[in-house]
Amino acid sequence: MSLTGGNRNDVTQLLPLLDKVPPVAGLVARPRRRPDMLFAERGYDHDKYRRLLWQRGIRPVIAERGQPHGSGLGIFRWAVERTITWPHGFRRLRIRGEQRDDIHEAFLGLATCLITHRHVRRLC
Repeated sequence: MSLTGGNRNDVTQLLPLLDKVPPVAGLVARPRRRPDMLFAERGYDHDKYRRLLWQRGIRPVIAERGQPHGSGLGIFRWAVERTITWPHGFRRLRIRGEQRDDIHEAFLGLATCLITHRHVRRLC
């Protein structure tokens, strides 16, 4: 994932993010390089991105603009939104003071390790 300015639209990073998805481990065969489906909110509802996802073999499941809420996508999106907010529990990531991207990414990696450690410790 790459760092972008806070005032950039999320959809500009959709394809670079998909390009960085690592192979999925599983059965002994050629590992799958991309997801089967992509769940997204209304901000990603554009024919251009739907077409690009279909070309990559990914089925887009995107909420449509102008449709009432309650399409059922919120169940999946909530888990993702909750997970994205976990690093905000660390003050240094919530209020970004570092000018250099590499330092910010190092703190993000450290926060990810601490979050994972807490969840694994809870299972033991």
